[in-house]
Amino acid sequence: MPVLIPHPAMPDPRTQRPLARGEVFHVGQPVAFVVAESRYAAEDAAELVDVDYEPLDVVVDLGVGGGRRLAAGPGGDTKDNVACDFTQVCGDLDAASAAALHVLRRRFVVERSAASPMETRGTLAEWDARRRELTLWDSTQAAISIRGGLASLFALPENKVRVVTPDTGGGFGQKVVFFYPDEVLVPFAAMALGRPVKFVEDRAEHFVAANHERKQIHDAEVAFDDDGVVHGLRSDFLHDTGAFIPYGIAVAQVASTSLAGPYLIPNMWVRLRAVYTHTTTVTPYRGCGRPQACFVIEQLMDAIAQELGLDRMEVRRRNLIPADQFPYTRDGLVFADGLPVTLDSGNYHEALDKVLSAIGYEDFAAEQQRARAEGRHLGLGLACYVEGTGLGPYEGAHVQVQSVSGKVLVATGLTTQGQSHKTTFAQIAADQLGVDVEDVEVITGDTDAFEWGVATFASRAAVVSGSAIGRAAAAVREKAIAMAANMLEAAPEDLDIEHGRVFVRGSAEPYVTLKQVATAANPLRYAFDEDAQAATQFAPAFKDISGPPLPEGREPGLEAVAYYSPPHATWASGVHAAVVEVDLDTLAVRYVRYALIHDCGNMINPRVVEGQVMGGIAQGVGGALYEKLEYDDQGQLRNASFMDFLVPYATEVPRPTIDHMETPSPLNPLGMKGVGEAGTIPVASLTISAVNDALAPLGVHVDEAPLSPDRLFQLVQAASEPDAAATA
Repeated sequence: MPVLIPHPAMPDPRTQRPLARGEVFHVGQPVAFVVAESRYAAEDAAELVDVDYEPLDVVVDLGVGGGRRLAAGPGGDTKDNVACDFTQVCGDLDAASAAALHVLRRRFVVERSAASPMETRGTLAEWDARRRELTLWDSTQAAISIRGGLASLFALPENKVRVVTPDTGGGFGQKVVFFYPDEVLVPFAAMALGRPVKFVEDRAEHFVAANHERKQIHDAEVAFDDDGVVHGLRSDFLHDTGAFIPYGIAVAQVASTSLAGPYLIPNMWVRLRAVYTHTTTVTPYRGCGRPQACFVIEQLMDAIAQELGLDRMEVRRRNLIPADQFPYTRDGLVFADGLPVTLDSGNYHEALDKVLSAIGYEDFAAEQQRARAEGRHLGLGLACYVEGTGLGPYEGAHVQVQSVSGKVLVATGLTTQGQSHKTTFAQIAADQLGVDVEDVEVITGDTDAFEWGVATFASRAAVVSGSAIGRAAAAVREKAIAMAANMLEAAPEDLDIEHGRVFVRGSAEPYVTLKQVATAANPLRYAFDEDAQAATQFAPAFKDISGPPLPEGREPGLEAVAYYSPPHATWASGVHAAVVEVDLDTLAVRYVRYALIHDCGNMINPRVVEGQVMGGIAQGVGGALYEKLEYDDQGQLRNASFMDFLVPYATEVPRPTIDHMETPSPLNPLGMKGVGEAGTIPVASLTISAVNDALAPLGVHVDEAPLSPDRLFQLVQAASEPDAAATA
């Protein structure tokens, strides 16, 4: 299988075969593919497949807990397991640390989790042998990339491969990888058998075969002065990539370049080592390295405050990048788009102040003391974050006003998994063209509708594809105005468009509809209806045009294609805060209240933005308190079901107070930044911070996520019984 994002720091990038050959590298790696006329027969036949396994040594853990064999570690001799060893440097950390008055060192652990979308993966292929055409319906986030890959693999012209991605019930990055084995085996079987072939993954298969994310161990060091101002940051971290590394170092690289968050940290040294283990492959999952980075820097901000006896929020305030220093570049740190980290816009101080007000920070100390007097344990946590969004290389769009229906058709190469892309894209086109949103139809995820583009990932849909749609719709508007000016015998600059009608500004009559303009924009030989009569080559619409009915350089129809390629990533930002209560009888953590502010630049649809943030919070709560995938010493996943791998119910997800800021990005015509992953990024960090605040009188301190009741019980016991500290 391909290495999707090669990197020079990966000397030996390993990828899986569609079916294991000779050696199986993790539980869940496919070894056989059975095709039958029903799912029941196929599953029965699969049970008859007899595989003779010879057990080999197993490497599971990165180096903590349980006495398991280490996959890698400082001074370890397991270099064969290291997929990548990559260091990035910004400024001069050694000099900054030598001059600093204080240096703190801490270790942070974020455990492995899974995306758990509502729908598992599904693939259906049909082969037309006579036309030599392959059609694949696939729950992927990268339809165009899948088409290119299949065309290459099966030696077919790209126009003979069509990939269709219907609306999909969740992806969260887990479905952006290609190829999963079934995406090769299903079309291969369809071509070999001359029959349509379908594979739908069940939930048990999904747990062990669909990719995971999150596991990292950071050994961090921060240098600061007496005022809590940070002068340098170091992180030497291990990233668990699982058995293979098809997506390259993207997750670890995003984590490494997000570690400074929204703070003015001039000197950084970050080393990442991506490590192979005998576990399910790791690729991006909503947040893609950012939750881990946020966890590290925000816990360090709390630690600085504790060390100096300063207010936690004041330490953050003193380190935030001021609004007048944008764009702010971290020279030496290269982001996932291959370009230097450049934060384009924001107002971090204002965001912090607004959230502190919303959560009631000024009065919280008194509230906490009253609760403690009642035997209750309240704590407040806060996390600031940034999110690199809107990655390139590009996206495109086709916008067309149809001459028969008058409806606006928008097509783009992205796929959709429930993010309301069609609503957002329709709004962008409708705003440019002066039509009602209901009159815009949007097509995504069909390589026959639009054949150029990349994929849905990294909070990039609105920024990149939305900008392309805006440009294409603006070009169509310009064409419509020019054509209608001739039809209305008016100057183009005097015309406006509203509700699908073009008219002279200030006068509702006369007017022409966009449908009529679209028809007139296509010079006809034959009229097929009343509107078409105005578009024949002898019609009044063309009476003032000298030369041919279709002038040189103009194309027929009212349509345009446009592309947008971002100069670099846009950086959204925000602040989340929560008050939690820890029940020492059950060791449960309950959110008492939750407040946040989010800045994604100009919002197209505030309800869509809030929906994205709320969904992110739900997954963030899972990463904070519930979702840890547990492997045993032999690489068996012990909790591969929703009976044992817990995801939060709606009852466990807080109902936040949401506020918005809009500091427009200067990088795209609509001033947008992405929002898809933002809600997830800070939740684990602020939750653990709040638990630490609640249990500080007991001497309990947590440096890991997620935090289960069982793990919290161990930590409470260790704090109360010094002899138990070593085992905790």
